[in-house]
Parts: sequence; structure tokens; C-alpha cells
Amino acid sequence: MNGALAWLTGGRTVEVPCTVDIEQSFDSLHAHAIPEGIALRPGDRVVVHGAPAGIPYGQAISFTCRATVYRAGWLQRIWTEASAILELTELYHCGFEPRETP
Repeated sequence: MNGALAWLTGGRTVEVPCTVDIEQSFDSLHAHAIPEGIALRPGDRVVVHGAPAGIPYGQAISFTCRATVYRAGWLQRIWTEASAILELTELYHCGFEPRETP
């Protein structure tokens, strides 16, 4: 897609290096993928290539691989931001009801 249509609907892809940090231990269970040299915006999708599906318990690894960033268009960014705000407002309902007494 070119020009205004690509800006509006997205569809642009960028290939970048990516640092992946995975740990599975008693202290932490996490997997972080950090694309390098690009600022992510709401609605963007990142696909990491060559990352292991898991690691053995008690290990932590960090490595560099490639990632493809699928850029969101203007409509998708606005939709992502609006839906995030609406989902956040659902949390306001939790925990503010009076405690019932038997």
C-alpha cells in the first residue's frame, strides 16, 4: 500500500534486530523481547524469529535475533488507544462496593 491509504490502514513492515531475555527460575518467570532501533506505537505487532519456545527450569538466557514489526495505521492506533481506555475504566468498578454484612 502506498501513500494515504498505507498511513490510514497500516500494512508497513520493518525488520529489526531484537534482544530477547528469558528466565524461568524460583525468583522470576519472564520473557522480554525488545526491538532495537524502533519506537513501538499503539497497535503495532512484533513477531520474533528464532526464539526458543521455552527453557529448562533454573536457567536464564539472553540473546539477539531478528524481529518483524508490523506497523499499525492511524485507524488501528486510534482504535487500540480507545479500547485500552475503555477496558481500564472497567477496573474502576472493582473493589469499591460496600462490604456486605451477614
